[in-house]
Amino acid sequence: MQIDIIGAGIGGLTLAIALEQMGIKTCVYEQAESIKPIGAGIILANNAMQVFEKLGLREAIEAKGNPISSMNITKANLKPISKGDLTYFEAKYKVKNIAIHRGVLQQILIDKLPDSTLKLNHKLNQIQKTASGYSLLFENNEKIAATSIIAADGIHSLIRKYLFPNSTIRKANQICWRGITNFNLPEKYRHELNEAWGKTGRFGFVQITQNKVYWYALKALKKDDSTVHLSDIAAHYKTYNPLVKSLISSTNKAEIHSAEIADLKPMKNWSFENICLMGDAAHAMTPNLGQGACQAIEDAFILAKCINKYEVSVAFDKFQHLRLTKANKVVKTSWMVGKIAHLSNPISMGIRDSLMQIMPASINQKQLEQIFKIPVLKLAEQD
Repeated sequence: MQIDIIGAGIGGLTLAIALEQMGIKTCVYEQAESIKPIGAGIILANNAMQVFEKLGLREAIEAKGNPISSMNITKANLKPISKGDLTYFEAKYKVKNIAIHRGVLQQILIDKLPDSTLKLNHKLNQIQKTASGYSLLFENNEKIAATSIIAADGIHSLIRKYLFPNSTIRKANQICWRGITNFNLPEKYRHELNEAWGKTGRFGFVQITQNKVYWYALKALKKDDSTVHLSDIAAHYKTYNPLVKSLISSTNKAEIHSAEIADLKPMKNWSFENICLMGDAAHAMTPNLGQGACQAIEDAFILAKCINKYEVSVAFDKFQHLRLTKANKVVKTSWMVGKIAHLSNPISMGIRDSLMQIMPASINQKQLEQIFKIPVLKLAEQD
């Protein structure tokens, strides 16, 4: 049996590794001509690192990243509003939360796969049903016969459009800038993620390796913000702590990437016959919980376990049963957090901040537990 995976993102590569470790042959088709690291970081939360521990990748990832033991919400001046202590989960699950360059992580995953697994310059143009399965037609004119297909091709998945043409992408009316800069952070920030909330905007930063910082900035869009992508980012954050302005000014502008934020309206079905969606193709979410890639990593491990035990179409049903409820809940929660974070009314902002400051630490811990706990890990292993 061979599983054909469309998309060499974090989820698709993790799935390929898990399947190859089980002795199941895979082929991963990626539209890019080469794998180039873009200027973005990623936080591999506790749930993602639990999976990478199972796959034997924890040590390699820890060696190239930076451990994070606290996730904080602050005011624009970096005065704390809410603190999420991660040390409890580090002790409970025996893994740390790791901030790492996305390109570095991608290369770690690629290096774990046989050279023949990854096919670059394969942008899928069309999928057709055949008597024996499916025909995949790529932009490079190559045509592949496939029997079992996993769509890991992101929020704009061509395969999802083929299976579920009525699926809906929702714009959040927010823009996100991302950058990486060589910067010596004050020591107190080096093992924390801090996200500063201001009026209609946010700014987050985290160290991803020694003297290298990943930052992201979000701003609510108005109807007339057609040129916001080209605007001076620093101008939107001039009232923030000087550290924020220093991070922006120290970054090469040519390496700052921007994109409008969107998610996928939660779906009730991810598969049909021998085709299954995973990751952003199935449940793309806004980045407000930092769980997009982490949920794709959860998908990869559980989907591989199901494929290893069941006939493919049954495996896809089992996978959906195990993962759909949690993934869709994270999508909905992330969307709600984004709306709360971008309040613009000063009174509403004050009430929000006051409520967050008095919220017991036990509530924060319970909310994180719901995200970090992967009850199906043991179930999948037993299966």
